[in-house]
Amino acid sequence: MNYKLITTGIVTAALLVSCVSKKKYVELQGQYDDTRVQLQKNQIAKEEVEAKYNAIENRVEAYNAKIASLQDLNNTVTAENATKYEISKDGIPVSQASKAKMSAALSKVNQTQLANARTLKDTMNLIISHNLKTNLDNDLASEDIDINIDETVVMINISDKLLFKSGSYKVNSTADNLLQRLADVINSEPAIEVMIEGHTDNRTVKNGAYIKDNWELSVERSTAIIRELQEKYNVDPAKMIAAGRSSYKPLVQNIDNESRAINRRTRIVILPNLDKFLSMLADN
Repeated sequence: MNYKLITTGIVTAALLVSCVSKKKYVELQGQYDDTRVQLQKNQIAKEEVEAKYNAIENRVEAYNAKIASLQDLNNTVTAENATKYEISKDGIPVSQASKAKMSAALSKVNQTQLANARTLKDTMNLIISHNLKTNLDNDLASEDIDINIDETVVMINISDKLLFKSGSYKVNSTADNLLQRLADVINSEPAIEVMIEGHTDNRTVKNGAYIKDNWELSVERSTAIIRELQEKYNVDPAKMIAAGRSSYKPLVQNIDNESRAINRRTRIVILPNLDKFLSMLADN
């Protein structure tokens, strides 16, 4: 038997086993190191999430405390206002001082119209309309100017002969005094809006005229008045509305020159902005 050959084989086998075991160890060691690194990363991520969660909890607690404080304040203010304000049928708080002012103003209003007022807004509308109509009547007494209240909105019909030449939308200089007085009334009351309506008769525009038709003429006249009020008399443009009605809202039938003259008009509709007015009252 060749013992030398056998011995060599045993040594070679031992070395191979030793090499495999070391390689496996290195591999396992690498996996272990990777796992430790990942665990450290997970721990750091966990701590960051916990910190964010704690911050959110603190913010929620602070918000809840603030909400509770505001609710307490609201309850206190509500209790105090209950002794100072009366709630109208349409849910609007009215102070005792404002109620006294309203009573004084209502004593001057048309009592028949007042009897038909169902809400506080209706009543306020009557007060504003009465005051505006009184001022306008005093300033604008003319047979070519008609002032009335239609459903508590002030309507002013002005004959076009006071404002424009026939077929034109250029405002006459003779209308300056009239527009100044209108502007004074409009500017004196911040809680109103004004709609300017242009109206024509039923005669058609001549072929070749620089105005296409009565629609265009009525709109141009409306906007011409608005520009005058804005640029010359400092009326806030946000308070004004332009409208052209052409010939389709006549006051009388267009049967002759006299009736057509009546229908050629500019109508100024003064609309009380009741929300703004009531807000102003609440501040008093």
